[in-house]
Amino acid sequence: MSGKSVFNLDEKIAGALSYVLGWASGIFFLITERENKFVRFHALQSTIWFGALSILSVIFGLLKHMWLVGRLFGALGWVAGVVCFASWLFLMFMAFKGARYKIPVLGDAVEEHVDK
Repeated sequence: MSGKSVFNLDEKIAGALSYVLGWASGIFFLITERENKFVRFHALQSTIWFGALSILSVIFGLLKHMWLVGRLFGALGWVAGVVCFASWLFLMFMAFKGARYKIPVLGDAVEEHVDK
């Protein structure tokens, strides 16, 4: 780890900030950070993870209005919200701690992309 990031931020702070606004802050740091692989890893992981959860949330929100399966999708939407909030806190904490925590399956692909 090089220690500093774009805007002269400590890389742990920049990594944690990549998660603050979900995929939006992930995209911001992915665009602005060109050198620091630690920050780019967290920015890309944030973009993909929270982007996917946002899409699922919209889908569950639309499907909960269906007649028979509405309650199931309403419950799945609630679970997705809890997973989103818990992962948001956890991932910010891990980045702030300086860990390159990889979300299972997704993290390996992100790491491979950032490290090449």
